[in-house]
Amino acid sequence: MNTEALRFDYEVSAPWLKHYGTVPAHLTYPDGSMVDAIAAVAEKYPNYTAFTFQGKKTTYAEMMKQISRVGRAFAAAGIKKDDRVTVCMPNCPQAVLCFYGLNLIGAVATMIHPLSSVGEIAFYIKDSGSVAAVTLEMFYGKFMEVLKEAPVDTLVVSSISDALSPIMKFGYWLTEGRKMDRLDMQPPAVPWSDFLKKGDTYAEPYIVKRAGHDPAAILFSGGTTGKTKGILLSNLNFNALGLQTIAMATTFEPGQSMLAAMPMFHGFGLGVCIHTMMVAGGNSILVPRVSVESYARLLKKAQPNYIAGVPTLYEGITRNPYMNGVSLACLKGVFSGGDSLSIELKKKFDKFLKDHGATVTVREGYGTTECVTASCLTPVDLYREGSIGLPFPDTYYKVVRPGTIDEVPYGEDGEICLTGPTMMHGYVNQPEETASTLRRHDDGYVWLHTGDLGKMDEDGFIYFKQRIKRMIVTSGYNVYPSQLENIIDAHEAVQMSCVIGVPDSYRMQKVKAFVVLMPGVKDTPELKKELFEHCKKNIAKYAMPYEIEVRESLPKTLVGKIAYTVLEKEEQERIKNRRA
Repeated sequence: MNTEALRFDYEVSAPWLKHYGTVPAHLTYPDGSMVDAIAAVAEKYPNYTAFTFQGKKTTYAEMMKQISRVGRAFAAAGIKKDDRVTVCMPNCPQAVLCFYGLNLIGAVATMIHPLSSVGEIAFYIKDSGSVAAVTLEMFYGKFMEVLKEAPVDTLVVSSISDALSPIMKFGYWLTEGRKMDRLDMQPPAVPWSDFLKKGDTYAEPYIVKRAGHDPAAILFSGGTTGKTKGILLSNLNFNALGLQTIAMATTFEPGQSMLAAMPMFHGFGLGVCIHTMMVAGGNSILVPRVSVESYARLLKKAQPNYIAGVPTLYEGITRNPYMNGVSLACLKGVFSGGDSLSIELKKKFDKFLKDHGATVTVREGYGTTECVTASCLTPVDLYREGSIGLPFPDTYYKVVRPGTIDEVPYGEDGEICLTGPTMMHGYVNQPEETASTLRRHDDGYVWLHTGDLGKMDEDGFIYFKQRIKRMIVTSGYNVYPSQLENIIDAHEAVQMSCVIGVPDSYRMQKVKAFVVLMPGVKDTPELKKELFEHCKKNIAKYAMPYEIEVRESLPKTLVGKIAYTVLEKEEQERIKNRRA
């Protein structure tokens, strides 16, 4: 590992430091690659479990050998330094090994969701400039369609069974494998086993030493707010995130485990559930497919020390009958991110944890993919209602007047900006977007403009409201959907809600609410009247929903966020059809 160290002791206001307690204000970051970071862990804890998949455990020593083998195989396939390779896989060992194997040879991994459409995958490949791709055999047919639009030199095709023990392989064939037709692979496709074998005979040097600031991965934003953008992240971004998360959490110890259910194409899953655990010497329990029921079963069986998820997952767990009698005393940390955690849901889930023997409460975090994932976390022993916590060590926050670089006073709403070692290189192929997002302020530092609305109090606690673009403007007033959702969710009949703005010729926008009712609660005129009365008591007249629509479920993105843009598009289409 490069012994050079990187520091980020900026001369800017940081009022939150007085509440850090035992958390260090500053950390030292190695100027090396992600593989360098976990190699140091493997040297110290070779026999500790690095990841578990379908009951099969892989030690750090074994993982490093497998990373080396996969890296050599990529080199044999012609992948060179700075080449981009698309990894389109669920949370499985092959995805982990490809991510780090590409890092070993100085290439850049582009992580995407395997359930993406043909058009989406083609866009990801072309936008990232990928020369190769890796996927599972169940997606082979889809990739053959993709390659007509976005050809690559090599398509590596694996199977879930490639990562299983002999006994588990047989079980997989009996349940899943025999349902799939035997593939007749055509170039440029190559089976995983052949890919590895070709690497085994490769005799040329293949390991490339990289510095912290060198590019390492591309993650794509999107899902709730608009146009998808490729986000270029460095080795330092991931290594800093790992060290910062460990320091801020205060409870991480080598040998502990985390249920890695958040997908690896997402910064939360890749950065926290995988790389942070690797940096901590922990065990990532890889979960390839997630449902509320399967998650509940895993909690009971695996008894992890940490779980990380989005609010909708936690809400579902509280209602899952399989959780009855399940002890969660094993938990040392519960983290929520990826979407806003309502005050009511936090209260509900904290009670759920306590009722199941846990001694911890859910800790909400905040971040953006532009800084890998989390950059702010609720302190372990200090919670302020409505706050998303304090910035990570060496991560600096400020709140500015939207559209400017002018800082607003404490307590005043504005755009959240941040800077520090996890800040992205920029957007792929979008220099104008990069320039508008990464802006140099009068203090001389480059700040990431998140596009999120929030405020900071005098003690440095951060309060997130929502995306600036999501703010509803009605009759000249600003309405914040998250505030209304907190109020609606507080009603005992409501399981979850989503508030949107609907175009209106008189008011510019009017407010509409969508709700999912608690199990067993029926949608009746009387209940609607009760919900409206509840809103009238707690919501200003100008912000009142003109309609409350009950639905069995709300649309979600691939990572489980409520996809409010889908509801907005539905309403716009409804208005259009009404006018036609």
